[in-house]
Amino acid sequence: MTATPGYGVTLRGVTQRFGDTVALDGVDLEIRPGTITGLLGRNGSGKTTLGSLVAAFRRPTSGQVLVDGEDPWENERTAPGVCLVRESGDVLDEDRLRDNLDFFAGARPTFDRAFAAELMDLFELDPKSKPSKLSRGKKSAFGITIGLASRAPLTVLDEVHLGLDAPSRYAFYDALLADYLAHPRTIVLSSHLIEEIERLLEDVVVLDRGRVLLTQDADSLRAEGVSVTGPQDAVDAFVAGRTVLGTQRLGRTAQVTVRGGLTDADVARARATGLDLGPVPLQDLFVHLTDPRRRDGAAPAHAESEVLP
Repeated sequence: MTATPGYGVTLRGVTQRFGDTVALDGVDLEIRPGTITGLLGRNGSGKTTLGSLVAAFRRPTSGQVLVDGEDPWENERTAPGVCLVRESGDVLDEDRLRDNLDFFAGARPTFDRAFAAELMDLFELDPKSKPSKLSRGKKSAFGITIGLASRAPLTVLDEVHLGLDAPSRYAFYDALLADYLAHPRTIVLSSHLIEEIERLLEDVVVLDRGRVLLTQDADSLRAEGVSVTGPQDAVDAFVAGRTVLGTQRLGRTAQVTVRGGLTDADVARARATGLDLGPVPLQDLFVHLTDPRRRDGAAPAHAESEVLP
């Protein structure tokens, strides 16, 4: 069915319960094929559960999951084309790394052994080692190796960076982007390190307590956040009627973060009143949007601060 590189994903009214716990609550979601999509959310938001459903590790309590237009559960066509790598690792713990690679190469027709060897060298992994003997960081690196070398039409990387030191994380990001550009497919990247992965993302999905808070292309989402800095009275007048995500004050100076794009007229008015406008990092938007006190209707954390950064 695939016409573009990669599998698309559709969730329609998907709910997943574990006893009294609702991990996903009526989720409607589209993940575009052939994109790198960031799956963002605080701990317990449902990211890992969503990945497990897409990879057909479990079935939803209710609702419909479609991968490349079909139900992935026990689907012989889509199964080889979906690769989920979790931080916990889904490998043969007591088999050597080279034997693990043989196993995964046999299970996935798109698996590239030469690329896997390059990644093994990049992360300094010994093919004779066993996963059970690896450090946490090396286990993460081996999971990344499997995920990227699979070149699966749908690759879901769930917090795979955990345990990696900073140089290894950035080596991973560079390898992912370079291989994605050479071999387009659908990659879903779940991570808490939003500031680090922001440059990779084309689309963003934010989960919050089992529900989709937003799904949007990354560029337009970045454009929605604006910081407004200047005299307090002028700032307050400018942001009146806008969605305010956070406010910081120092004496008579204020900096307010608002959500919502500005028109050319808005920009001209801000400059005429001596206000400075600036971009807001995606991570800051995420923190504001998922603040527990904001979603519960109370004042958001750090909504008022006496010290400007």
